Amino acid sequence: MGIGKRGERVPESDAERSIQPPAAGQEQPVKAQQGFGPPGSGQSGFGPPPTALWQAPSEVERGLYEAKTRQDWAAYFDVLAGAYLYHPMPRAEADADLGSVTVTPYWNPQWGVYMIGYFTHGVLPVPVEDPVYFRRSLSRVAEAWRDDAMWLAINPGTPCEAYFPATAAHRAVWVRHTETIQPSRPGTLQALRVGGPLQGQVAHGLACGALQCVRNGSLWNAMAWHGTGYWAERERLREWWGITTRGQWQSTIEDLLRGQGGLWEDVLEIRCVLAREYGGLVEPGHWRHAVARIIRAQAAEAGADDADTEAEIRRVHQLIGRITRYEARFRADGLLPANRYVRSVLAWYFGRASKMARWGLGARFCDIGEAEATVVRASRVSQVAYPSWEDFSAGYILGRCLHFDEEEFGPWYEEMLTAHRVLTSDPASPWLTIPWT
Repeated sequence: MGIGKRGERVPESDAERSIQPPAAGQEQPVKAQQGFGPPGSGQSGFGPPPTALWQAPSEVERGLYEAKTRQDWAAYFDVLAGAYLYHPMPRAEADADLGSVTVTPYWNPQWGVYMIGYFTHGVLPVPVEDPVYFRRSLSRVAEAWRDDAMWLAINPGTPCEAYFPATAAHRAVWVRHTETIQPSRPGTLQALRVGGPLQGQVAHGLACGALQCVRNGSLWNAMAWHGTGYWAERERLREWWGITTRGQWQSTIEDLLRGQGGLWEDVLEIRCVLAREYGGLVEPGHWRHAVARIIRAQAAEAGADDADTEAEIRRVHQLIGRITRYEARFRADGLLPANRYVRSVLAWYFGRASKMARWGLGARFCDIGEAEATVVRASRVSQVAYPSWEDFSAGYILGRCLHFDEEEFGPWYEEMLTAHRVLTSDPASPWLTIPWT
């Protein structure tokens, strides 16, 4: 039970109850305030089509639709508790105060109430310049609600739509659903079955970023990326990449697609050359000796100081030691087959380019056409550099570990190991359904 705003007790079943829209053909156009209404706003007759004509875009919308079909509103709210909810806001307001949100109600004349519409990720439109979207959990929606007279509209204009009163007592029941169910699902494979590519070059390029998508529990094939919401995507790029402008985003994309692996890549390339010359595995001692010979030859040609040269050799030998220890752990954990080694760390750059394309779209540093072209480029350079998804994965994970992990084999490694195992075993994984070439 909960207490309503006039002191009445509200049964939890009533707090979860949805008021259903009229039958198809009886709806009136919904006029949104300030131009921000639900999909289908301004059109009449947008009632749910028969089940056979609609396939839910993702597991979230499927769960909502099935719960609605059963009239099981407790289950409906369980699904909402495990999902993120998005609401549009004017771009100018978002840019004026980055981090703030504006909630815009719309008038529903059919019931004579104002509603606030929230949307799940599978029914979001392609990102455009204006409006932008912010993202909240169900608990945060309940916490931030300010007007008991407003109603909550979930996915209005879609077959999984539902509408709920939102008094304090109702919202308290919503929150109880979130006490045991959280919207974050790290380590899981999430996909769009409708609205996202599942085959072809774009899908391949998106799958090059799938390790990070599984790690975060985000949709691996969402080309029309809203991610964590407009201002949160901007904050991500500012905090982790120092990107605050379109020009900086473009420059970062080019750097990643060039795959400048620096010393890591140079050292791995020397081992590849040795393997081609002598065949089979290259012993670490042979590798170290060859690297030292090359460094001394280059130093002599440049007239470098002997002490500096020997210090550089020691530094590179330490790097070789780190790589061989990581590879040993990779083999033990099934990331690398026995007697195999990592060819290149360029996947660490190309995989992040695939993600950077989508982050830039979510932050509105590009449009969807430019983001898609970038994803395709990431696909093509990856196919040139690697022979398989497994080789790509090992290169990406080694690059990530060399960058962050410091041989702790902590979360920077464990998260990727989990993601690799999901992507190489789940029957729905793009790494099993999309050919490498």
